Amino acid sequence: MLLLLGRRVPLSFVHRLTTCRPPPRPVLLRSALLKLSAITGATHTTVFVSATGQHTGTMPERRPFVRLPADVYPVNYGLCLKPDLIDFTFEGKLEALVEVTQATNQIVMNCADIDIITASFVLPGGDEINATGFNYQNEDEKVTLSFPSALQKGSGTLKVDFVGELNDKMKGFYRSKYTAPTGEVRYAAVTQFEATDARRAFPCWDEPAIKATFDIALIVPKDRVALSNMNVIDRKPCPEDANLVEVKFATTPIMSTYLVAFVIGEYDFVESQSSDGITVRVYTPVGKAEQGKFALEVATKTLPFYKDYFSVPYPLPKIDLIAIADFAAGAMENWGLVTYRETALLIDPKNSCSSSRQWVALVVGHELAHQWFGNLVTMEWWTHLWLNEGFASWIEYLCVDHCFPEYDIWTQFVSADYTRALDLDALDSSHPIEVSPHPPRSRTCGNVWNRPAGNPSPR
Repeated sequence: MLLLLGRRVPLSFVHRLTTCRPPPRPVLLRSALLKLSAITGATHTTVFVSATGQHTGTMPERRPFVRLPADVYPVNYGLCLKPDLIDFTFEGKLEALVEVTQATNQIVMNCADIDIITASFVLPGGDEINATGFNYQNEDEKVTLSFPSALQKGSGTLKVDFVGELNDKMKGFYRSKYTAPTGEVRYAAVTQFEATDARRAFPCWDEPAIKATFDIALIVPKDRVALSNMNVIDRKPCPEDANLVEVKFATTPIMSTYLVAFVIGEYDFVESQSSDGITVRVYTPVGKAEQGKFALEVATKTLPFYKDYFSVPYPLPKIDLIAIADFAAGAMENWGLVTYRETALLIDPKNSCSSSRQWVALVVGHELAHQWFGNLVTMEWWTHLWLNEGFASWIEYLCVDHCFPEYDIWTQFVSADYTRALDLDALDSSHPIEVSPHPPRSRTCGNVWNRPAGNPSPR
């Protein structure tokens, strides 16, 4: 149960509130601002002055951040990706079922570091309209697809063929270097989409409130493991190349783009089932499966705890936890496929201390809490990231205390996190927990909340 407007409501009700059609955009009071500017004579130009008092130049007006228009929104993404682990590129095909809310001859989507080859719109009757132009707004990370005639109100299918790069920046769809047991250096293809990097893997409506379902397929080398948010429903040889296979995954629940994930690489795994029948796997580097057993124990204990605590079952048939060699964040709560740094997931049973186990337990508890609070129920905009992360950072302690009472974890919470939160909040540089990140860049969104300070807030 959650408190909403002073009343207790079930989590499922809040979920329905966050999975509706995207809300209308707030109206910008541009005319009022222009009138105020005319009255006061104010300008939007910043003048730089040197230490000697001389003018050194001006900074041009920064355009206001504008969210995506609401005239077209997605219902389902049909996505097929073919990564090349040698040339570090990928090919993609998108077939998105969309709803047009008002007639328009343009579709605006998020897109970054992707080249669109072709695009078209298929009407319900089967007629196909080819796009006549792609206008990239690189600074805004958007693309506008133009069509020769207006797309009328109703449903249709947007088809886009595109190519991109498996970058080395640890964001979007990127390559992760690892060393095989033979000593050979190899690469995996992995994802990190929060906050705004799904657009680097495929053109999309990359805002948290614009949810849709996903049907994902990956064309990968036949000797590689391919994972995504959902379970595999089909794996068959690729007709064009005997060394490749096409792996199809089940349809996801309705979800935000930043939670989509896929991983292609070489991994071992350990497997178990939670008491409520959810298949849990921990994927490790080849030869290190033993080091995934503790995280597996934590996950199988954690899922039933959250199910009972939220009174909502985990909605997916499986959950995978995977250790990534090159990973910028500590961990990422992708729905059904949680990615971790190796140090946040793996425990060597022969050489690990108690504090390392407690850390892994807390991180696993944190990310699995997000499977409900963040994934099932999602913030409308990044302004409210503090609640998403602050709540998970508190409830991870509640979970670990329940699953491993011998850790006396609440004592550590008070002596470490809580005390540090008070110290940080006393600094002159302390900021409100609610900050508007416009535009919402990955680094910006990661800094709008402070984990220790977020912990006490929901409590």
